[in-house]
Amino acid sequence: MRIATEGSVEDLEELKRRLAELKTEHRDLDDVIARLIERAPFDQIQLQRLKKRKLSLKDQMSRLESQILPDIIA
Repeated sequence: MRIATEGSVEDLEELKRRLAELKTEHRDLDDVIARLIERAPFDQIQLQRLKKRKLSLKDQMSRLESQILPDIIA
């Protein structure tokens, strides 16, 4: 990934594209976790790893969203 220059339209589009990718992966993980839980017995370690990955994605999404829509100090 190239270094972003502040305010560039291309950079903003890249951030939005990456955010969309992360949201898709996050949603897919929801489905995988739900299917895993439906199967009994399920691998608890695998479930923990999937949930940890999902949380990591959520953190990345939050950071990207804050870059796209920076806080406005009132």
